[in-house]
Amino acid sequence: MDDSSIGVRIRLFRGKALTQRQLADQAGVSVDLVRKLEQGGRQTASIASLQKIARALDVDISDLIGKRAGIPSGNPDAGIVAIRRALTPVDDLLGETEDDAAISLEEGERAVDYAWGAYWAGRYELLSTILPSGLLQLRATVHAARNGAAAPASELLARMYWVTGCTLVHLGQTDPAFLAIRQALAAAEQGDDPLLLATIRGSVAWQLLVQGRYNESRRVALRAAEQVAPAGDAAPAELSTYGALVLLSATAAGREQNVPEALSLLETAGEVALRVGTDRRDYETYFGPSQVVMQTVDVNVSAERYPEALAAAKSMPRNGGGLPQASRARHLTDTAVALTRTGQHQRALTTLLDAERVGGADWIKYQTLPRHVVSELLDHDRRVPLRAFATRLGVNM
Repeated sequence: MDDSSIGVRIRLFRGKALTQRQLADQAGVSVDLVRKLEQGGRQTASIASLQKIARALDVDISDLIGKRAGIPSGNPDAGIVAIRRALTPVDDLLGETEDDAAISLEEGERAVDYAWGAYWAGRYELLSTILPSGLLQLRATVHAARNGAAAPASELLARMYWVTGCTLVHLGQTDPAFLAIRQALAAAEQGDDPLLLATIRGSVAWQLLVQGRYNESRRVALRAAEQVAPAGDAAPAELSTYGALVLLSATAAGREQNVPEALSLLETAGEVALRVGTDRRDYETYFGPSQVVMQTVDVNVSAERYPEALAAAKSMPRNGGGLPQASRARHLTDTAVALTRTGQHQRALTTLLDAERVGGADWIKYQTLPRHVVSELLDHDRRVPLRAFATRLGVNM
């Protein structure tokens, strides 16, 4: 078993402080699962189980599954360190201002749209080069804004902080990611768009979900949904925003293993999607029939209901419907998990290869789930196609 496996990390974090039995009891999982992970009999487990084990070990799940990553670069103004520096300015303590970096609202709109386009294409390395300067410029724009420009400038800054937080999540940087989304929320509160504010609150809930704080995630998402619940003949953007928040709360309920509530919320989101009628992108968030199918698969995979996940996946419109590249790739990866766990190993590999093609080399480089699925597949298949794929993903054989 290689030193990058989950089992090795569990054993290292457990050390001599806990026996396998004690860890299992504290995490609320079976001792057989802990034993098999440490011995290499299993290469991974459900997200919910890994979150429980990480919590019992008092570590972040990123440390447990090895997701934390840097982006080496010869540019000192790019990379994770540069982003963290941009999130923690000290200009006020130095008596300095950044007004000379201010850009127009039109330039700010283009910069924000470009950053979100890169995010949904899974281009995290590109984002590491544009986010530090983008935050600096829009912070200066807000500081220099007067009269009617203050609210739209604050909303642009909120959206740039928001994409920064989302990017950092995918790079395994959960603490600075949460700082970024709270700063996004503070900036959005200075604007005058209630749907943007609600959607960013939903992103706070998403980050709580990533951290394993499922109950808080569900409650934050539901409260945000209640605040923008559509009444009467609502506009499509209102329906989309509300539906996306309900869908997020369903995902959190599923990760919490509250399957009945998750399924009920998925049903509600599905009804909203029918009212919307098509896949939409509002406030950098996708919602519609395709997104409902994707999250239904996610909920069932999280609950280890693999046949139900595969049945739901059949409802996905051709080519992922209206999902962006990164979401289509993630959906394919979830489907590959279900195929692997139901013994359909060749189909699982084909689906993972599709995920690689759709997501692109930059996306898959920063994803841990495909690597864990490949590790499982290697226990059943050592032929050239899988071995070549494992080599590309950096999976030791």
